[in-house]
Amino acid sequence: MDPTEAHQRRVEVQLLDVREDDEWSAGHIEGAVHLPMGQLADRRDELADDRPIVAVCRSGARSGQVTAALQRAGYEAHNLEGGMQAWAAADLPFVAEGDAPPRVA
Repeated sequence: MDPTEAHQRRVEVQLLDVREDDEWSAGHIEGAVHLPMGQLADRRDELADDRPIVAVCRSGARSGQVTAALQRAGYEAHNLEGGMQAWAAADLPFVAEGDAPPRVA
């Protein structure tokens, strides 16, 4: 799913950020669920089963792997094409932890 469509549909999908803590803190989509890729198996109960999931990472590579795994497990899942880099390049809003301006790390 491209960033513009994901932004437009953000209230009807679960945005699932699979990046590490430092990447999340630097900048993330407001309202996204943070579940690092390595914790996916242990935290499946946090995944939406009532709406599509859009997996997010920095460039789309890790989230592509997560998307494929979720689809194999029966979820309706999509990859955010180009990840946070494409989201930022499309000038879509995102936030950071603390007072620093958001950035893609």
